Amino acid sequence: MVWSPSFKSLILACALLAGGCDRQSGAPSQPEAEAGARVPASKLDRSHAGKSLPDVTVRDPDEEELALDSLKGQPVLINLWATWCAPCVKELPTLNAIANRADVGVQVVTVSQDMGDATAVQQFLDRRGLAQLPAWIDAEGTLPTHYGAQALPMSVLYDASGREVWRYIGDRDWADEESLKLLGEAPVVPQS
Repeated sequence: MVWSPSFKSLILACALLAGGCDRQSGAPSQPEAEAGARVPASKLDRSHAGKSLPDVTVRDPDEEELALDSLKGQPVLINLWATWCAPCVKELPTLNAIANRADVGVQVVTVSQDMGDATAVQQFLDRRGLAQLPAWIDAEGTLPTHYGAQALPMSVLYDASGREVWRYIGDRDWADEESLKLLGEAPVVPQS
């Protein structure tokens, strides 16, 4: 049986809601995060090391596009998150703190999994003072399907050659010393 990409995205969205960041029944679609939401235990996964940056294009509220596979040339951390995901919202300030820091040497690309009005994601980031995090959006849910994500947040580190180093499932303080060491595992110079 062959399933359409839309059907696969729908199934994945349901799994994400059930397995990780969940919203309360009867609540409006994609509400703001609640502090006590449950999420599976965080973990570092190196089993996908060496895979290439995904051939996926994301958009911002102004319909500008970013082809993720064009990010080769410097290490990049791709973070999947959503406005309705409490652990995602908890870690966003730490991603903001390391974004564009020369001493970290990693480009931070946060990609919202929110569906609906794209300007709501930008407004969400603006209200929280997260100016270093552009509002890239994957409204079709292509990336969770690509990564086999079962929970949010998920962060994937790529080296300068566009090869995956590791994935981290769950929220994390990206500005702490241990996280900075993890981010330093991505070679800065593309390897031939």
